[in-house]
Amino acid sequence: MGAAVFFGLAGIAFGPALALVLLTVAAEPLRVIVLVAGAFFWLVSLLLASLVWFISVHLSDREDAKLQYGLLIFGAAVSVLLQEAFRFAYFKLLKKADEGLALISEDGRSPISLRQMAYVSGLSFGIISGVFSVINILVDSIGPGVVGIHGDSPYYFITSAFLTMALVLLHTFWGVIFFDACEKRRYWCLGLVVATHLLTSGLTFLNPWYEASLVPIFLITLCMGLWAFVTAGGSFHNILKCLSCKQEDDSRVMMYSALQVPLED
Repeated sequence: MGAAVFFGLAGIAFGPALALVLLTVAAEPLRVIVLVAGAFFWLVSLLLASLVWFISVHLSDREDAKLQYGLLIFGAAVSVLLQEAFRFAYFKLLKKADEGLALISEDGRSPISLRQMAYVSGLSFGIISGVFSVINILVDSIGPGVVGIHGDSPYYFITSAFLTMALVLLHTFWGVIFFDACEKRRYWCLGLVVATHLLTSGLTFLNPWYEASLVPIFLITLCMGLWAFVTAGGSFHNILKCLSCKQEDDSRVMMYSALQVPLED
């Protein structure tokens, strides 16, 4: 039973991310490199946030429960701000890499676009963030024990899995919106990304009142997904064309060379 719960929760939390990696990232070496490097940037941000929280806890009164809870909220806010700061640093690095790849390419264009890098970097932030947020829960789900036997909520594991899935998708959407906002200097978009990230992190403190946290977080995920879709150039017409599985007729005119084959003697 424990193994079934473990694989079920892992499938819910990382199923969409695994599908995205296999279908859109794994076949392209440059995208794999961007994915791994993005995970490294997120880990560095987590390390710095952990140091800030660790120092603040040791310098405070550990017997004061309210103060420790406040420091936990402070640590979560610092972690969000550091993640977004390192997302900006990663954007700067990828921007330089994109210019370098364009210089060394034969046609003067980078083999991977900035939008693709934005998507992959957001996905990498989401995957590594989801792993660190749910890995201990997945280990505990194997057993022994039964959730809720002492009066706690029996939905703890399943809710954590769905929250992780939302977090992975949110980071992917935030990456697309954030990179586009940096490229076009839309600072209000950057502010909304940071604000929704802070709001999502703050909503998790409402647990175990899961209805108050899970529903708003998925609404935010839906809104960010639509925003990222439009930012990436998507439209309702493209959705209909994709669902219809029809290819448009190629009306382009083929231009042939005016050179003639020399006549034989």
